[in-house]
Amino acid sequence: MRVLGIDPGLQTTGYGVLETSPHGIRLVEAGVVRSAARGTLAGRVREIHEGVADVLRSLGPAVMAIEKLYSHYDRPVTAILMGHARGAIILAAALADVPVADYPATRVKKTLTGSGRAGKGQVQAAIQRELRLARFPDPPDVADALAIALCHCHAQRTPLR
Repeated sequence: MRVLGIDPGLQTTGYGVLETSPHGIRLVEAGVVRSAARGTLAGRVREIHEGVADVLRSLGPAVMAIEKLYSHYDRPVTAILMGHARGAIILAAALADVPVADYPATRVKKTLTGSGRAGKGQVQAAIQRELRLARFPDPPDVADALAIALCHCHAQRTPLR
């Protein structure tokens, strides 16, 4: 089964596709979908939607795993912009008939490292180890997308309580 992990962003959306089998989990492809930094909001949302729709068409995942929207009181505008990107991404999945699972960042971190407050470096090291990568995934958007996909793969095997 193929799992598409998404780290939503209005400028840069990270994605990673993992394939699970009885032999383990392997990386199929990972990258980013970018929108024009100076474009209109509508244009940027459209670029993210079209980019994710292309990933869905070309890689054929069975499910999409995405980070839940998190709002920090110091940056409410960031949460609103992230909501636009998330909406475009989830719409792409719905139009492709791909179910969506969403996970809070703390659950992703706890699943991969044992701590819901793990730092980026700890998460990257866990991804590198589990996927047997020569180096940390880069940029960080890709690492986050792979972490979300790995969280979903583990949740399907043994759900956290």
